[in-house]
Amino acid sequence: MMGEAATIDDVIVVGSGVSGLVTAYLLTQKKRCVRVLETASRTGGVIASGRHDGMLWESGPNSAMDTTPLINELLDSLGIRSQRADALKIADRRFIVRNGQLIPLPMSPPVFFSTKLFSAGTKFGLLREPFIARSSLEDEESVAAFVRRRLGQEFLDYAIEPFVAGVYAGNPDQLSVQAAFPKLFELEQRYGGLIRGLVLGTRERKRQREKSKNNAKSFSFNDGMQTLTDALARGIVSAGSIIETGIRATAIACDAEGCWTVRCIRGNEQEGEETEYRTKSVVLATPANTTAELLASLNAPWADDAAQALRSISYAPVSVVINGWQRDAVTHPLNGFGFLVPRKENAQILGTLFSSSMFQYRANGAHAVLTTFIGGMRQPGLVASDDDVLQTMAESDLASLIGVQRKPLWTRISRHPQAIPQYTLGHLERVRRVDAVKTHVPGLFFCASWRGGISVNDRIKNGYLVADETSAYLV
Repeated sequence: MMGEAATIDDVIVVGSGVSGLVTAYLLTQKKRCVRVLETASRTGGVIASGRHDGMLWESGPNSAMDTTPLINELLDSLGIRSQRADALKIADRRFIVRNGQLIPLPMSPPVFFSTKLFSAGTKFGLLREPFIARSSLEDEESVAAFVRRRLGQEFLDYAIEPFVAGVYAGNPDQLSVQAAFPKLFELEQRYGGLIRGLVLGTRERKRQREKSKNNAKSFSFNDGMQTLTDALARGIVSAGSIIETGIRATAIACDAEGCWTVRCIRGNEQEGEETEYRTKSVVLATPANTTAELLASLNAPWADDAAQALRSISYAPVSVVINGWQRDAVTHPLNGFGFLVPRKENAQILGTLFSSSMFQYRANGAHAVLTTFIGGMRQPGLVASDDDVLQTMAESDLASLIGVQRKPLWTRISRHPQAIPQYTLGHLERVRRVDAVKTHVPGLFFCASWRGGISVNDRIKNGYLVADETSAYLV
């Protein structure tokens, strides 16, 4: 039986990951009546934090980057800025594995020219980078092709490829530099080269009060990243708006007067209750495949084209193995953020975060928490492996790379079959095709990690943009 709400909301936000929650919260601060619909039993999406024997674990993002003043503005509004925890100075050091050894990633010119991570040929080859011509605006280039052209193969193998695996769990030969790393592309286009752009671009970022991700501080919260999503959810409800969990949006429709209907199923698919809500506008803060199905329900050629574009966005699957250890079971000093493993090293893992070294209060001095990532586009099939197989992979590589001995005190494993959207070649055109829908049905907006950046800080920034855009439409 179809139930129908008598009231008409200002906005329905479908999805309660960080994108949806930020957008919904900011709309409530603009005095909009918002309803958030979430399929899962809890809000927050992949962000989840907890403690085991006093040690803090994160099954999703371990931190965010303070790249924009909007972040502290949001934390102040939520009343949680005092709970923010900035990364310790030691976390500025990041390691790359080469020949089975952890080598610090050089962060300054003097260290770069003395590091064992790169050969002399690669080091002195950078001297020619400012003189390499910029690419054509019309020719889309993969991240790998861009780096090979400007910096060389070794730099790709031992800096950019592991970095791409750490950020996107992706393959640099498939990712679009324009879509996945637009700042790199802009540096080349605007300044003619990366080195020149890094120097000259610093002045502009200072004027804009923004920081590059290379220079921004990592931050989390004393009780983990879930502090942020929990506070957003509380703020939405305390403002008089509604969050419903365990309810799946199945279709959307817009009538001739511009009023939207969102059809839903509450509960399981077979026995669930069908219901629908009416709203003046809709924000889809959902993964690409879910967004595609909702757009397809509009039953129009332009919506079908957008749905097809969304279905072609792939996601990297990632398994996360989190272990608590006795500190003396790890011989490495764990004096950094963690390490990444290049593909050429033939390891089973993508990398490991030294989670308890990054922030205070994640473990006491007698313990250590390590968070290891497996799978990605490098080995996508591994996400389906049994827990004991994943744990064995992690333990084996940790033993050889950082001298882990004995067994962990505890283990927590989480799987994310659709962990990170891949901004592959053609991605910006796919997004353009989706955005074209808004010219046919005003009042529909998109805010999800398949567009505008995948990091928590990107999602916060885009939440502000979409909230402003939605609110302006409702005036």
